[in-house]
Amino acid sequence: MDIQRPNRTSRRWLRWGLYLAGAALVLAAVSFGLSRLRKAAPAVDRATVWVDTVQQGPMLRQVRGVGTLVPEEIVWIPAVTAGRVDRILVRPGTTVAADTVLLELSNAELEQTAVEAEMQLRAAEAELANLRVQLQSQLLNQRAAAASVQADYSQARLQADVNQELAREGLISDLQLKLSRVRAEELTTRHDLEQQRLAMNADAMRAQIETQQARIGQYQASYRIKRGQLDALHVRAGIAGVLQDVPVEVGQQVAPGANLARVADPARLKAEIKVPETQARDITLGQAAAVDTRHGVIAGRVARIDPAVRGGTVAVDIALTGDLPKGARPDLSVDGTIEIVRLDNAVFVGRPAFVQEGSTIGLFRLEPDGAGAVRVPVRFGRGSVNTIEVLEGLRPGDRVILSDMSAWSGADRVQLK
Repeated sequence: MDIQRPNRTSRRWLRWGLYLAGAALVLAAVSFGLSRLRKAAPAVDRATVWVDTVQQGPMLRQVRGVGTLVPEEIVWIPAVTAGRVDRILVRPGTTVAADTVLLELSNAELEQTAVEAEMQLRAAEAELANLRVQLQSQLLNQRAAAASVQADYSQARLQADVNQELAREGLISDLQLKLSRVRAEELTTRHDLEQQRLAMNADAMRAQIETQQARIGQYQASYRIKRGQLDALHVRAGIAGVLQDVPVEVGQQVAPGANLARVADPARLKAEIKVPETQARDITLGQAAAVDTRHGVIAGRVARIDPAVRGGTVAVDIALTGDLPKGARPDLSVDGTIEIVRLDNAVFVGRPAFVQEGSTIGLFRLEPDGAGAVRVPVRFGRGSVNTIEVLEGLRPGDRVILSDMSAWSGADRVQLK
């Protein structure tokens, strides 16, 4: 009797199938579990980041700019006339008085015209003196003639009076009386004419003298101009201060109006700073400011705001109200800080890198244990030099990373080590 044996081959395949199915199930479970795990957060060295705490309270809004100290009074000394630079007597950096001669110029043509102007003036003055003598002589002759006519007139009047008495007594004829009267009337007319002529000659004499004096005045003005131009060849400072620049060299020919030197008063300085145009809109005249010269801080106030934007900045002049520290001089580089307004109760934090007012960015807020930080969106308001107002996303007491975290832009969480 044959006994049927079980099929061991089929059992073996079944067992292997079960093994494979179990392995596949385990692999699927492991893969599903790994997919559910959170990606490991990148690690950041705590010593390399800047952490600040959100605060609430008064916040002083400020804007800052860089610039230089410039004199309030700067005098450019121009060339009055053309000339050649003969000598430079004072070099930049020297303290000068108002009458200090800085340069000497020469102009041969100007010297010649000045001599000619002086000769014309002297000739006109001599001609006036001669005219006075001539007119005085004519006036004396006229007065002598008038005096002679007056004497004849007086004698004729007396003779007429005498003849009238004699005619009344019958001692002379009526014809002689009439002749004496005619003679007296003729001399009366001549006397009046001579007096009028004498007055007219006096007026004519004054007119001639005034005409000559006017010519002399013209020559005097011309000579003063030439003399002034000659004096201007000795270039003087004009004000007391420090000579800052002499943009010419010995032997150089300069034209009228060319700048020869610049003098400034170093005791009267102002700060000229440049503020970014995005921060300059809130600056107004009279706002308090502070200027850091690296040798000390000087108080000041906003005195002028340039209406134009140049190179993305606005020029602001700060009048200095405090005493200048030692080392303060024109063209010294300075930092200027202008106080805009004080916010009484604001939530604020240190200003993160590359953050503008009114923007919204993601900042890493530290977890309570300080071991990690999570990215949160934060909306900012008004900003200052070192701080900025927080409108949404953070609360007082939160600690945030203000450093540039662009290297971890793809991470929502970082570990601090």
